Amino acid sequence: MSQVEPGTDGGGENVEGERPAAEPESVTDEVTVHDDEVELERTIGLVGGLAIGIGTMIGAGIFVFPGIAAGDAGPAAALSFAIGGGIAMLVALPASELATAMPRSGGGYFFVSRSLGSAAGAVVGLGLWLGLVFAAAFYLVGLGNYVAALLAEVGLALPFDPIVPVGIAFAVGLTILSLGGTDNTAALQNAVVGILLVVLTVFLTFGVLDAAGVFGGTTVPEEFFSRGHLPVLSTAALVFTSYLGFAQVATVAGEITMPSKNLPRAMVGSVLVVTVFYVVTVFVATSAFGAETLGTLGETAMVEVAREFLGLGGAVAILFAGLLATISSANASILSASRTVYALSRDALLPRRASTLNRRYGTPHVALFAAGGPILVLVATGQVEVLAEVASFLHLIMYGLICVALLVLRRRDPDWYDPGYTIPGYPLLPVAGAVASFALVAFMQPASIGIGAGIMVVALVWFRYYAADVELRGAF
Repeated sequence: MSQVEPGTDGGGENVEGERPAAEPESVTDEVTVHDDEVELERTIGLVGGLAIGIGTMIGAGIFVFPGIAAGDAGPAAALSFAIGGGIAMLVALPASELATAMPRSGGGYFFVSRSLGSAAGAVVGLGLWLGLVFAAAFYLVGLGNYVAALLAEVGLALPFDPIVPVGIAFAVGLTILSLGGTDNTAALQNAVVGILLVVLTVFLTFGVLDAAGVFGGTTVPEEFFSRGHLPVLSTAALVFTSYLGFAQVATVAGEITMPSKNLPRAMVGSVLVVTVFYVVTVFVATSAFGAETLGTLGETAMVEVAREFLGLGGAVAILFAGLLATISSANASILSASRTVYALSRDALLPRRASTLNRRYGTPHVALFAAGGPILVLVATGQVEVLAEVASFLHLIMYGLICVALLVLRRRDPDWYDPGYTIPGYPLLPVAGAVASFALVAFMQPASIGIGAGIMVVALVWFRYYAADVELRGAF
């Protein structure tokens, strides 16, 4: 159970007015132990870690983005997804090393705060929390779109637009599910991802064979860079939201069993699997309709691709898979956002009440509400592309700083830094990851950059006003 620090008033403030420092910790394969309490139990295995990573990344993006991306970049949208996957891998490898050295809840926040200091940690941590909130809202809006399409497919007309109400309802439901424990969340994630991968594998296999002419005439390919070269990079920046899942594995690192082995396997493995699925999906979609037509179909383009291949049954199957995908993405994002709040609170960068554990379920219920509440507000906007790009912006900043964090820790070589996994190609790989992450930001829409930068400024102001005197004691 989470206890109030001795000598505090229950909200993170010392009786004398000084803010408490972060607590020293020890780690086992079962739990993370603090001086006076036990943190979250390690209940998520390798399959669960892969399910969180794959389920988030292969979720809403694989159904919502192909039409949007093809409209922006043409057939070269497949390259945009490949670029996004490459950048994700450049960050996943350094993050894996850091995660095995610091297997704690909070992921990127914990890595950056313990290497670059509490100010950088606060900006990244608060940005990660809100970035996950924006990502979850994006997924839930996509879920609403798929519910609306499914209702239209079966001829059921509602007297209102269901997109926002459905998104809000699932935001509430998934938050309550997470409150009941990570076992519930992991079980849902494993089941959803298993079904999703089967449906996608069957669909994409048929699509590739169709494009190759096995089921009819071969498809005449369009000019690959029909929209030019620059849209490939701007589209990569947009769809990078699709690759946020591997970092969410690190965010729940405090609950992963055998972290020195399972964390790198889950993070790197999920990026590899998802990149292949995305590139093949865009190839199949553009082969079926052509980029011009696909772009006019928007968020539900994959439904029409499935209808082209398999008729009404295919359309319904993809709608069902899209529902599962958006649920799994939102589910993992809500869980990860709450664990980021939990980690910030334990370090007193947010009020300590946010790290209180529910006495019945052992979950951080205040942190869960801090994640779920803002999601409801953002879902109500219904703005798919802006939500996606703001989430991408905040994560790209964090990813670049994760790579910098590895460089700093390798150079300082503190006594406690003993990772169970070390990356190949040091220092070139983390340098390339940092440069690629920061550079991709430049290709985003000005509105998304402005909102993301504004969130970072607010985070820094919060740190200066609320937590400038916090002293972090290190990773242990």
